[in-house]
Amino acid sequence: MTKRNTLIVLYSCVALICAGILACVNFFILPRIEARKPKPADFVNVVQQKEETWYPIEKDLVGINQAGDRVKLSDLRGKVWVVAEFFAVCPHCAVRNGTEIRAIYDRFKDHPDFHVVCISVDPAQDQVERLSAYASALGADVSKWWFLNGGDEAKTHEYLEKTMKFFSIRERSNPQDIESNGRFDHDMGIMLVDRDFNVIGKWALADARSDEGRRLHPGLYDELKKQLFDRLSRELNEPGNPQ
Repeated sequence: MTKRNTLIVLYSCVALICAGILACVNFFILPRIEARKPKPADFVNVVQQKEETWYPIEKDLVGINQAGDRVKLSDLRGKVWVVAEFFAVCPHCAVRNGTEIRAIYDRFKDHPDFHVVCISVDPAQDQVERLSAYASALGADVSKWWFLNGGDEAKTHEYLEKTMKFFSIRERSNPQDIESNGRFDHDMGIMLVDRDFNVIGKWALADARSDEGRRLHPGLYDELKKQLFDRLSRELNEPGNPQ
């Protein structure tokens, strides 16, 4: 074999190896990387779930609220309530709870059948003392607004994801990300539950209020907020349940 032919064979082998590597990257590695990337907010479909997707809450959650009382979500049967995930040191939760949920609470707290529940995704840290301080800072009356510690972290996450159907909770690993955003990346949506223990809607007000949300859909936040308030009013004012 001549030197020229040897080089051709060598280059051909190298090309085949490179092609194989690229194929592996495209078909096996890149999809895994993409799957692990945090998903951007879908600002086109940031709307409440439609009635046909209602689903019952099929399991109960027992926990301790900010007053140290042992309570369970099924205690709220017969009431209309909103529920959200949170943890006390999450800066995004502080804004959402102090803006969106506080506005809901202020509007409807005088209705005897209204309630708010915020369930901690960090129960190891959010003990009663911390929950109590958090609730006090927001002026939350425990008879109307629970900050709830469900106990075991893994079981709480499983309940929130599989029973309540919040998006998956992701533990951050980058120290700078943790410093800025807290330990957990979690669903910031606000769910609405009817008197019969059914989830009947979810509103992503925090996404719509964000800089990107306002840039892409300037009027979406106000629209979603109105939808949520209107739906709450409608549920609370069903016949036989006057406000």
